[in-house]
Amino acid sequence: MKQMLRNLLCCTIVLTGLHGLPAAAADPPEISAKGCVLMDAQTGYVLFEQNAQEKLPMASTTKIMTTLLTLESGDLDTPFVVDSDAIRVEGSSMGLLPGDTVTKRALCAGMLLPSGNDGANAAAVRVGGSIPAFLELMNVRAKQIGMMHSLFASPSGLDAEGHGASACDMALLAREALKNPEFAAICSRQTMTVCYGNPPYARTLTNTNKLLGMDDTVIGVKTGYTDAAGRCLVSACRRQERTLICVTLNDRNDFAEHSALYDYGFAGASEYVPPVPEQLAVQIEGGTAQTVSGYIREAPVMTAWYGIPPEYQVTPAIPPFLTAPVERGEKIGELIWRSGAVEIARTPLYAAETVQLAAESGQESWFFRMKYCIKRLFDNYN
Repeated sequence: MKQMLRNLLCCTIVLTGLHGLPAAAADPPEISAKGCVLMDAQTGYVLFEQNAQEKLPMASTTKIMTTLLTLESGDLDTPFVVDSDAIRVEGSSMGLLPGDTVTKRALCAGMLLPSGNDGANAAAVRVGGSIPAFLELMNVRAKQIGMMHSLFASPSGLDAEGHGASACDMALLAREALKNPEFAAICSRQTMTVCYGNPPYARTLTNTNKLLGMDDTVIGVKTGYTDAAGRCLVSACRRQERTLICVTLNDRNDFAEHSALYDYGFAGASEYVPPVPEQLAVQIEGGTAQTVSGYIREAPVMTAWYGIPPEYQVTPAIPPFLTAPVERGEKIGELIWRSGAVEIARTPLYAAETVQLAAESGQESWFFRMKYCIKRLFDNYN
């Protein structure tokens, strides 16, 4: 019995809804993009794809990664003088000049709104120490995210040998970046006022993502263009507590096609509440019972797209041991809900019944009291 319960603590329960006949799906719109994907931000489920795995130039949508790494480096509001060599770069600009004082936060706004190549290079040098060193950071982070068809050879997205990513990879990157509150706040702004210069002064930056003004449910993310890449767009849209991410690479009609894909995608959305795993029993020592059953009060809400329930895994996360007494309703652990490697939600696991301290005497009683005190310290710490 004890071995069976120990096995339960480290197991992962794989669950899917019953895949019955899906609801009739509307025909997806015609898409002219060379690479395209429409993805559920919560689970990574792909609703539509077109050549989504081919590595293609992605132009300034590259700055999603550059901005994310800059935000993750911290110390966002300390002023510093930009590297004069780094900001000497062609293409779109946030207007940096040699000797300008700026902050990382201002650089992030300059990258995500007017798509400043100067801001991307300045951020790369500030965060990585040099552009080559920063490129290494970009490619390491890409592997961590699961971007399997990508190579970063430019912090700004200007054409460089080997520089490119698949539409699917860029959706995964946007999904990761939107988890960062600072990133999400900046990329959703149509305009933003920031201070920089020599001396710094306030100036208003305008977002190149016209979707933000066309549809108030769009929440970002980034445009891009070079002659080699064509028009590129990574966007995100939130309707009725659901978020979809759309990526088009080399698309001459990107704004209209993103709008059409969002209408197509959200039309097939329905609420899905997953079943709770059964037999959630946890070993308990020193009590009037050997195990205590666990329950959750509310399962996370997911989305079924066109009648197909999502796939997910549930992993119990429980302390190394539980020691009596345990009160009914006391938190005894968590259930972690994942889609692939991405965590969707955590739900508290509560004791379904009270387990009293067993009547022991002498040394054993002292031993269980000590374990109870240690358990309480552990619970308070977490």
